[in-house]
Amino acid sequence: MPSFDEVLKEAGEFGRFQKRVFFLLCQTGITFSFLFASVVFLGQAPDNYWCRIPGAAELSERCGWTLEEERYFTVLPLHLGNGSSSGECERLDVVWDTSTSCASPLSHYGNLSARNLLLATCHDNWVYKQPHSSITSEYNLVCGNAWMLDLSQAILNLGFLAGAFTLGYAADRYGRILIYLLSCLGVGICGIIVAFAPNFTVFLIFRFLQGVFGKGTWMTCYVIVTEIVGSDQRIIGIAIQIFFTLGIMILPGIAYLIPTWQGIQLAISLPNFLFLLYYWVVPESPRWLLTRRKGEKALKIMHNIAKHNGKYLSPHYSEITVSNEEVSNPSFLDLVRTPRMRRNTLILMYAWFTSALIYQGLVMRLGIVGGNLYLDFFISGAVELPAAFLILVTIDRIGRRLPFGISNIVAGIACLITAFLPEDIPWLKTTVATLGRLGITMAFEIVYLVNIELYPTTLRNFGVSLCSSLCDLGGIIAPFLLFRLAAIWLELPLIIFSILAVICGLLVLLLPETKGISLPETVEDVEQLSR
Repeated sequence: MPSFDEVLKEAGEFGRFQKRVFFLLCQTGITFSFLFASVVFLGQAPDNYWCRIPGAAELSERCGWTLEEERYFTVLPLHLGNGSSSGECERLDVVWDTSTSCASPLSHYGNLSARNLLLATCHDNWVYKQPHSSITSEYNLVCGNAWMLDLSQAILNLGFLAGAFTLGYAADRYGRILIYLLSCLGVGICGIIVAFAPNFTVFLIFRFLQGVFGKGTWMTCYVIVTEIVGSDQRIIGIAIQIFFTLGIMILPGIAYLIPTWQGIQLAISLPNFLFLLYYWVVPESPRWLLTRRKGEKALKIMHNIAKHNGKYLSPHYSEITVSNEEVSNPSFLDLVRTPRMRRNTLILMYAWFTSALIYQGLVMRLGIVGGNLYLDFFISGAVELPAAFLILVTIDRIGRRLPFGISNIVAGIACLITAFLPEDIPWLKTTVATLGRLGITMAFEIVYLVNIELYPTTLRNFGVSLCSSLCDLGGIIAPFLLFRLAAIWLELPLIIFSILAVICGLLVLLLPETKGISLPETVEDVEQLSR
């Protein structure tokens, strides 16, 4: 009986059918990037807000004040009596009542030149010029509550982490396309609930669930694409990253055109329902069907692929070799039971963690500067495009391992040089830091491909999901590591990034080269590959 790769070569390794499936599933990269980075625009800090004095709403209505007039009477005394207060996080410790004069409410403050005015911390009585422009103004995530905005992104990353474990396992047990479609449905439904969440607690719960399902769509579509093409075409997995970058570049345009956070949330969530149409055009992975002893279904799909590719399978292809490996429910022990699988797993977990930590750290570091948020965000996405093209040019010529190692080492050296460059040449400092980001972006994109190629079909989705869960852990840690170390010395985070990246670059050189080699079907294949 022929093997799957022999049948695939006969049916076409990257014909019209695979190109169509590839293009359709790549759209998932755009919507996932929306979810991944949307907090930047959903949580924009409000431009103009202040803390309302108790009784001010009633007095403003009685006196017929506009919001600007109310703000004038509320904030002006703070500027006059205490120049350090802006009226955003504290207010005068007074109460306006029916005895307050509309014409002269300032008489309540007595001598405005005195600097001993009693102030009270503001808790939940803020007034915003645009109350629904972001979740920051919607749920009062300002002043003492500002940390809750960071919590919302941490919760999303926790959702990614949970999705990697649960849905990665489910995709290996119940099928790639089933979990993909359920995940798309989940992202869409949870996204709508997030947009209309009545309070911040409900927002966080469904933000978490959106992260769970979002990770399911991203990882599963990646595996499907790489399992239906030949070994020479698996670099299309890198091309999926280009669509992620395109999403990063499109997102600021959406946010610029839509003035409310609810509108932005709906715009980035609703497209996921369109992916449900893939039920009729994207088949189950035939590789996965073979591992579940469903050779007839796999062969039927292969005949369909050959037909769309203008090929014809020989009549003797009446059965495909089924994996001899016992089908079982995957677990972490399966990834570390044999020596070379164990080595690969530990190195890949560290590579995922390091790539995410350094990537997000460098993005946040470059984003601390002021400027036009929409334009700066667009440019930050455009910087990532050369990374994918460099990989596509080099990875099939010199292999996976060398570019993987060099990109990490270049990122580490760039971070180290940036840390010690003088502040009086900012253009050079920014250029070298950007080179570091380019290097870590390349490493981040290569780890996806290498991770897929180093696991057998029976463990592939689970292995990729588990290893990539360290990416989510790195994303959670990155802001805390960056800002805590920067408080000690501004460039200290770059030193840590440099050490982590260089170590990663050396470790990945220990991985086996997978250029031009068929995807392993069993654990024994992986062990032989490493030898």
